[in-house]
Amino acid sequence: MRHGFVKVAAATPDIRVADVAYNQEQICRLIDETASEGAKIVVFPELALTGYTCGDLFTQDVLLAQARKAICQVAAATEEKDALIFVGMPLAVEGELYNVAAALNRGKILGFTTKTFLPNYGEFYEMRQFREGPGEVRCICFEGEKVLFGPRILFEADVMPDLIVSAEICEDVWSPVPPSIQAAREGATVIVNCSASDETIGKAAYRKSLIEGQSARLMAAYIYANAGEGESTTDLVFGGHNIISENGTTLAEGERFKNGVVYAQIDVKRLISERRKNTTFKAARERYLARVPFRLELTETKLTRKFPSRPFVPDAKEERDRRCEEILTIQAMGLKKRLAHTHARSAVVGISGGLDSTLAILVTARAFDMLGMDRSQIIAVTMPCFGTTDRTYNNACQMALKLGAQLREVRIADSVESHFRDIGHDIEDHSVTYENSQARERTQVLMDISNQTGGLVVGTGDMSELALGWATYNGDHMSMYGVNASVPKTLVRHLVQYCADTEKDREMKDVLYDVLDTPVSPELLPPKDGQIAQKTEDLVGPYELHDFYLYYFLRFGYEPSKIYRIAREAFAGEYDEETIYKWLHTFCRRFFSQQFKRSCLPDGPKVGTVALSPRGDWRMPSDACADVWLRDLEQAAKGGTNV
Repeated sequence: MRHGFVKVAAATPDIRVADVAYNQEQICRLIDETASEGAKIVVFPELALTGYTCGDLFTQDVLLAQARKAICQVAAATEEKDALIFVGMPLAVEGELYNVAAALNRGKILGFTTKTFLPNYGEFYEMRQFREGPGEVRCICFEGEKVLFGPRILFEADVMPDLIVSAEICEDVWSPVPPSIQAAREGATVIVNCSASDETIGKAAYRKSLIEGQSARLMAAYIYANAGEGESTTDLVFGGHNIISENGTTLAEGERFKNGVVYAQIDVKRLISERRKNTTFKAARERYLARVPFRLELTETKLTRKFPSRPFVPDAKEERDRRCEEILTIQAMGLKKRLAHTHARSAVVGISGGLDSTLAILVTARAFDMLGMDRSQIIAVTMPCFGTTDRTYNNACQMALKLGAQLREVRIADSVESHFRDIGHDIEDHSVTYENSQARERTQVLMDISNQTGGLVVGTGDMSELALGWATYNGDHMSMYGVNASVPKTLVRHLVQYCADTEKDREMKDVLYDVLDTPVSPELLPPKDGQIAQKTEDLVGPYELHDFYLYYFLRFGYEPSKIYRIAREAFAGEYDEETIYKWLHTFCRRFFSQQFKRSCLPDGPKVGTVALSPRGDWRMPSDACADVWLRDLEQAAKGGTNV
């Protein structure tokens, strides 16, 4: 449960219709199984104690009495179990019969959540036997104990304040206003659903989208346990379609037509982070719901949840290609608008033969095509200097010509050497002054050419560089519109790859593939034996690690210790713990110290959920202190815990 990870389960037991003793035995067997797997929240289907398909047998006192007795025995079986467990059952109260979910914890029945919406259409006739639940929660006497009874009861974990669970039953989530909406507004982060949803053609896909949608709308985890084999097949078939979703994403899904348990690890702190950032998620001003504490031990959750090591890049090629096309269109549309608004007659792009400038000029070409402008008004400027290699120079020139752009070459070595003399800098001193003077000279050239040609400078820097501050202030840091500003480096590579794969011109395709094979470098230091001497990832760290850190730091507000923990899982076999720690420490330090560069970024289009625009997504003081974050990481590396 450290870092907010909680293992949960949706369980479909084998049952026999109206055989309460057998069903009790099977439920207890799965409780034992889920306990051995470390599940802290376990959900069983609707009316699991009796079977959903009992029909008019629900009017028989003997069945209801057996169910009442059985739930007490199931509760007793949970006494040594460290979990909150929900079991569906029929419950007679004051002469009326209700469809309820019993919440069990440490040998006690904490409450009976009633079903609010009873389906009475198509194959469902629940109003024949059951009554809709009451509008408000009240206490009833059950086996000599006062127990909460009603809708939207909140069950709150004593050791984890943000773990608040509420139940609803089957049709409730299919209704226009599910009870879970109010429960979430009053703090529930986990919604459970005891369900008996039969299988018909196409229903499984709709059911999954419904659960994903509800979890997304509520920014909650949703555990859906469905009835399965064992229910009567007189008219219907139940497939045991269990689903565990979190904020719109399915974490686990059971195989249909096969009873069993599905497990997932939900991240409660991630959900809380989402809610804090989303101002449309309004907490209820008045509290109407009953709240019941339940006991859990604060134990370690051994991570089995998967974390993609490249979170910005979809694994499936089809989805990756679709996303690349969408991003390229967003970038080009943003630039198109800016070109039209400024009545620009040209676009000036500094091209180096590297990934970022390649993507920028490809996007610029798209924008010109959208505007119906001649590509010859794209002015591609190559500016060789001390670190430029033949490989990158030739690729830059050939790419510009193949795109139909106007190629200009401005050799800046003489200007930079003159500047060194002006400021008294030794040309043999290859310090930051040596490097940044070249970057600033290049930016000056681009800006002045844009003035000459009535155009604007298209920025090439990407989001990963901005996060690390790996840009020269008022050098490559500056432009008139930054098309790559919210594209991380790992995604830049795939965008260029997509353009290469779909390119029809053989020579252009070869150039793009060679750009992809070229090491990432600013080429500000002299080459060695004609090869690139300055490799960015040797200096600042692997971008695939930094993009991972950036995604979870910004998207979900994870603390460094949590990022360190999940990075070790995600990059197992690729990077050792020392390497992950080293570059995460670098990321935290640089992210805070380099904010001043992000505070004055040029405009640029947002393409994903993570962005660093100081006008929208990330507003941070430039002099914020990183000590709290660095200490959290250092403690984790020493074996400390952060609950």
